[in-house]
Amino acid sequence: MKIIMYGSERCFWCVKAKNFFKENNIDFEEVDVNLPENREKTMEAVKATGQSGIPIIKIDGEWLVGFDEGRIRELLKLK
Repeated sequence: MKIIMYGSERCFWCVKAKNFFKENNIDFEEVDVNLPENREKTMEAVKATGQSGIPIIKIDGEWLVGFDEGRIRELLKLK
């Protein structure tokens, strides 16, 4: 299962999402949207979702905007 989280250290909900993944021992790739070298990846997420708010989380091809713990648990089959 591939998980990519587009976010920022200054974003409250991004930090919550990141902590959720770490607390549940879930491997994920983090893309810091503030870094110039991540601009192309960031624009891919914005184009796919039509949103520029963060976090944007991609779980096995499904895009989520914001930290929706219930939906993430559902996709990851967590209780």
